[in-house]
Amino acid sequence: MRNGTWSAVAVGIVAVGLTKTAELIAPKTSLMPCILDDDPGQLEMLTSLVASMGYEAIPTADPEQALKLIKRGRCRLALVDVHMPAMDGYEFLSQALQSDPGVHILLMTGDYTLDSALEAIRRGAADFLPKPIDRAHLKKTLDDAAKLYDQRRRVRVLEEQLLRDLEFHGIVGKSPAMLEVFDFARKVARHYTNVLLAGATGSGKELVARAIHQLSPVGQQKLAVCNCSALVDTLLESQLFGHMRGAFTGATDTRPGLFEYANGGTVFLDEVGEMSLAMQAKVLRVIQNREIQRVGSPEVRQVNVRLIAATNRDLRAEVLSGRFREDLFYRLSSIQIRIPSLAERLEDIPLLVQFLLHKYNAAYGKHIAGLTRRAQTVLLQHSWPGNVRELENVISSACITTAGDFVDLGDLPEHLQHRGPRGLNGDEWRPLSLEEVRKMHIQRVLEMCQGNRLRAAQILGIGRTSLYRYLKRDGYDTNKTKPGNVEA
Repeated sequence: MRNGTWSAVAVGIVAVGLTKTAELIAPKTSLMPCILDDDPGQLEMLTSLVASMGYEAIPTADPEQALKLIKRGRCRLALVDVHMPAMDGYEFLSQALQSDPGVHILLMTGDYTLDSALEAIRRGAADFLPKPIDRAHLKKTLDDAAKLYDQRRRVRVLEEQLLRDLEFHGIVGKSPAMLEVFDFARKVARHYTNVLLAGATGSGKELVARAIHQLSPVGQQKLAVCNCSALVDTLLESQLFGHMRGAFTGATDTRPGLFEYANGGTVFLDEVGEMSLAMQAKVLRVIQNREIQRVGSPEVRQVNVRLIAATNRDLRAEVLSGRFREDLFYRLSSIQIRIPSLAERLEDIPLLVQFLLHKYNAAYGKHIAGLTRRAQTVLLQHSWPGNVRELENVISSACITTAGDFVDLGDLPEHLQHRGPRGLNGDEWRPLSLEEVRKMHIQRVLEMCQGNRLRAAQILGIGRTSLYRYLKRDGYDTNKTKPGNVEA
């Protein structure tokens, strides 16, 4: 070879060697351990030792400074001497975990015992290291922590991507029940005229209604929303149909109603089951004839609107009891979508929490990364009677109160912090025989139906004769008719 060639090879070998050396010296990860020790010699030795393992350490003899670093998220792992004059290691451990429950605290001591190690672990320490520090043990501990944080970072990125992929017009969910709702909403959005959304209060019926409107051919037109349970009949009629000036006391000017306002678009009637029979008849006329009359006006006006109704009641049972018009029910329920309660889709809670944290981080100017494990466990074990609305209120208040990067148990409402064993309808749970469960369930359904046995049999999914047989077996007098009871 020529000298120039040999020189090039030599330069290449040197460059490779320098690269390898740089890889060994450069920090392996963004994990920056904090080393806290009041002995300057130990502090210097440990800093050099950690640096030789490829980690950039932050040495300090001041516990308060170390706590500030943890609180600000500068370091997620700390090596802490147990015996310090200003603050011992156990007190530091307690305050550090309050600031960041996910931080790794490695306690170090010269008087190691098995009992003291177990006590440190019980208090939340990640490890308990005897002095002098074993190099191999420390290296494995740091490498494992770095690997864990790297995994969490990748998982967070994937979760954010998953959140974007699974968001459906402001609604998030990955459970089979919610994916079915999304799929059905997409299918019916282009073709519907009337849709009935059934689900418990707070389950997200209005969000689904908005999604259906946005996906429909009239998605660029107006969407008018009316809560039927919030207004008395006279005000509800004026709200929906409009009124003429002087039609009633306080009508100082002529105003169009929501059906006129949303002409060419969609009207969403929330809690339609709360309407009186008289108002139901007027809404039925809009559906059948596509025409309205303002209050106080004889003029009939034509409207072309799509109608989405929502209810938290069993409208079929309301029809049987005579509280809801059968013809209106069938007009509304030609397309019906049931929105599952949060208790039916608990697997969606982590995704919903992430979505809500993004929302309230932006609203309150915070940077909360997530929930601690114990806080997550409590949320997954709660029965959520208020559904997604209740979860949103919990996360919103927690984002206000928390001072750290993670929402912990103490940031949750008091009733969740001291949650006891979950019972049926709030009662203490106890083992029951199937016979007792059947008897209790029939009794509760009868109470809900106000003694209407025909309606109760419909809800229970059994024949009236079978219900009578069960009642007789349970000691009820089947010859007596309670108020509201219907005998066919």
